[in-house]
Amino acid sequence: MILFYAQVGFLDGGLLDNYGLVSLVGFEEAMSVLENSTRRQILKYLVKEPHYPLQLSDLLDVSQQAVVKHLKVLEDSGFVESEKIPSERGGPPRKVYTVNQSFSLRLDLGPDLFRAEHRTMPRGGPLRLSNKLPEDLDEIVGQLGTRRRLPMAEAIQILAELDASLEMIDERRDAVIALHQHVMSKVTPSVNEGLESYEERLLAHSLMAQPRRPLDLDIFAQSMRIQSNDAEEMMHSLRERLLRDFAAERGSLVAADRGTPLPWWMAK
Repeated sequence: MILFYAQVGFLDGGLLDNYGLVSLVGFEEAMSVLENSTRRQILKYLVKEPHYPLQLSDLLDVSQQAVVKHLKVLEDSGFVESEKIPSERGGPPRKVYTVNQSFSLRLDLGPDLFRAEHRTMPRGGPLRLSNKLPEDLDEIVGQLGTRRRLPMAEAIQILAELDASLEMIDERRDAVIALHQHVMSKVTPSVNEGLESYEERLLAHSLMAQPRRPLDLDIFAQSMRIQSNDAEEMMHSLRERLLRDFAAERGSLVAADRGTPLPWWMAK
C-alpha cells in the first residue's frame, strides 16, 4: 500500500488569523504555481511579514530580476498583493508584497486511491470557529476570546497545543483514508468483472469517487468523448445493477404505486 498525503497552506508563522482572505485559485492552478521551489520559499517569508524584492533576493540568494518574475506570477494568480510604500530615505517608493490567500491543498494517492482537494480556510475568530474545533481546544478558545494581542511565550505554548491537535487529526484522517482505500480495493474486482466497457467502469468509479454528490453526466460524457445519450444509457444500466445488488444483499422489497414501471428483473 502506498499513500501520499500533502497539505500546503499559508499558515507558517502565524495563527489562523487571515480570516478575511478569499481564495481565488483552484487546485490545478495552485499546484502549477507552487510546483516552483523558489515561489514556495518566497511565500514562506511573506506569510511572516511583508517583504520587498531586494530583501527576498538577499534571503534566497536569487537575482532580484528572477524574484520580481516570480512575484509577478504569484500576483497574477492572486497569491500575493503589492503596495507601494514611500521610501524612508527620500528615494522612489518601494513595492512591498503580502500573501493574499488562505487555503489548504490535499492530495491522497495510492492503489485504488486518488483524492485531490482545494479547501479554503474558514473565516472568523476563535469564538466563531469554536463549533468546528475539537472539544479539547475549548480552553484555548476561551483563553483567546476577543484578545487582539498575545505575548510571545503564551503564543508558543498555544501553538504547541494546536500542533499536537493537528497531528492527532491528521493521524485519524490518514486512518480514514486508508479505510477508504481498503473499501475501493475490495469493490474494484466487482466493477471490473461486472462491467464490460472501459467507459462503464469509469462511470462506476466516478460515482464512487463522490458518492454524496450528483454526477454531471454531460461533463462525464465530454471527458470520455462520448454522446450524452450514451452516458445516460450507461447510467440507467448501472442503476439497475445497483438496485439488483441492493435487493440481493438486503433482501429488501421495493414498494411502488400501481402502474409504476419496474425493471425487468422485478417482474413476476
